[in-house]
Amino acid sequence: MGETITLRHLGPDDLDTLLGAETGLFDNPILPEQVGAFLSDSMHEIILACDGAEVVGMATGQIMLHPDKAPAFFIAEVGVRDAYQRRGIAKRLCDALMAIARDRGCEGIWLATETDNAPARALYRSLDARETGGIVVYDWDGVMDE
Repeated sequence: MGETITLRHLGPDDLDTLLGAETGLFDNPILPEQVGAFLSDSMHEIILACDGAEVVGMATGQIMLHPDKAPAFFIAEVGVRDAYQRRGIAKRLCDALMAIARDRGCEGIWLATETDNAPARALYRSLDARETGGIVVYDWDGVMDE
């Protein structure tokens, strides 16, 4: 292995760091106007995994407020470059993101993944997550089709 992976929690001053990440880690190319909005919104969180200066993994999430309960946290994306998978990086990213959520007062942490995504499901089980059955997900505007 040889590499030393470090995790970096990004904030509003890290626009260039995220814009400098090579393509292929996120589902789509990074949009500069979205990066600025994401990083400046205190309800959004992102952690990068870096091998030196190279960004090799990421996890994002957002705090969800409710009028009748404590804040919850939605893990939106977790990704690790193919060459770096199966080294515990995704687990470290999730652990760090969940620690931030708990530090921020979130009492519920959740995410969704496809039923045929065996690696993701194994990751979440390794993090002691409960798998919830019997729910149906609805989406609009073709977001899930991409």
